Amino acid sequence: MDLNPDSLQHAAADVTILQQDCSQPWKIGASTLDLVFTSNFFEHLPTKTHLEKTLEQAFLALRRNGILIALGPNIRCIPGTYWDFHDHHIALSDRSLAEALTKVGFVLQRVTPRFLPYTMSNNKTYPMWMLRLYLMLPLAWRIFGKQFLVIARKP
Repeated sequence: MDLNPDSLQHAAADVTILQQDCSQPWKIGASTLDLVFTSNFFEHLPTKTHLEKTLEQAFLALRRNGILIALGPNIRCIPGTYWDFHDHHIALSDRSLAEALTKVGFVLQRVTPRFLPYTMSNNKTYPMWMLRLYLMLPLAWRIFGKQFLVIARKP
């Protein structure tokens, strides 16, 4: 699901792009997905109500034991800087997202408050070995991690 019109041009032939409001009923069948992945997305939704409705739609779209994986900036780690982006509308932390997921019916599998650095989109290209090394060093996450990782399952 992507509102960016360019996504249609860049998607593989076997990928279906849904261009719609994610808080409205998704244009796919219920219990059809195994995985929903979102990265740096939920904070751009206009309200907490939109977030909750989006999570409800993800829950409906997932099959039994389907997984939702969410990455996002953690306001607890970057309280002032979080608002430096004009299009950040709702404040989210690992805890608030976990609470919203549980409210919708998901079962939490993993909640990591500090996972990735705040931004990796600073026009620098990092060698893949550096990313692999970082991911193997959870101690580094505690120092540099400003984004949460939340994994939840549909029972």
